[in-house]
Amino acid sequence: MVKRKVANPLAFAVLGSLSERQMHPYEISTMLKTRGKDMSIKLNYGSLYSVVAALEKNGYIEAVETVRDGNRPERTVYAITEAGRAEFTDWLSELLGSPEREFSQLEAGLAYLPAFPPARVAELLEQRVQALAAEVKQIEGTHAYMESKQFPRIFWVESEFRLALVQAELTYVRRLVRAIRTDALEGSDFWRKGYELVEKLGITPAELFKDPVKYFGEEFPWLQEFPPETQ
Repeated sequence: MVKRKVANPLAFAVLGSLSERQMHPYEISTMLKTRGKDMSIKLNYGSLYSVVAALEKNGYIEAVETVRDGNRPERTVYAITEAGRAEFTDWLSELLGSPEREFSQLEAGLAYLPAFPPARVAELLEQRVQALAAEVKQIEGTHAYMESKQFPRIFWVESEFRLALVQAELTYVRRLVRAIRTDALEGSDFWRKGYELVEKLGITPAELFKDPVKYFGEEFPWLQEFPPETQ
């Protein structure tokens, strides 16, 4: 991936907006919200003005005039430069054509799943299921509205992509909760017993691994395969 001078995804949205016409930052934010682009790219006013300043500093956009609307403060109108158009074209090509490893917060949490007892993990994941189901319902409602207005899909395909991701996560998390609740997740019997021992003996999970045979006997032979530094 190219290391960009201004790498914030909001900068990409600003360049894309200014590719259409000259605008001041408030107009850009209004356009992004009206078109629902703030659902795909994180938008806040503080970051927006910082991004605009960085783009101008690097020669991607330039101030063309200052306007005043009634008693409101003066606003600077910006236009995209040729360098900015080239940057936007290159960035869009990269985003569409080059997959990049993205680090999910859920994936990070799953990496440390055994840090909580099974019942607590299942409870938290069920909470996530409810939030995901609500998001699916909200997105599907938005799509139904778009279709009823015969609004072309080309302008909301990113929302379709978001829906596909949320539905896939919802399906996976529901299956995982079921596997934890029923001990169908391989290793969950060890996981559950480990926390029972921790609670009963008043020791830490790390202590269990120092002498697994002492605490688990021969019930889980795979424990013997753990390298010494992880025990």
